[in-house]
Amino acid sequence: MAQIPEIEPAELKARRDRGENPNVLDVREPEEVAIAPFPGATHIPMGEVPARSGELDRAAEWIVVCHHGVRSAQVAIYLTRAGFARVVNLSGGIDAWSADADPATPRY
Repeated sequence: MAQIPEIEPAELKARRDRGENPNVLDVREPEEVAIAPFPGATHIPMGEVPARSGELDRAAEWIVVCHHGVRSAQVAIYLTRAGFARVVNLSGGIDAWSADADPATPRY
């Protein structure tokens, strides 16, 4: 399997706190997003990514997120192979985001 760069939740939070606005692609199912939304993320469930990847800017950086980082890593590999220039996986997913960067985000 291809190696995809990862970003730690604290690093992503620091970037956002500095006023950067990285593109976040949330590949969780709608029920999961309803429980713990990721503010400002583009939501495309994992199974829809192949059909909807044309909605995304291929030249932009994309940080892909799911619940624990497994599905998002698979989507990151797919996007990289599909020609996206800069794709990064959020290490540990929204669960780690809640634990390490934003405790206000519900855990499930």
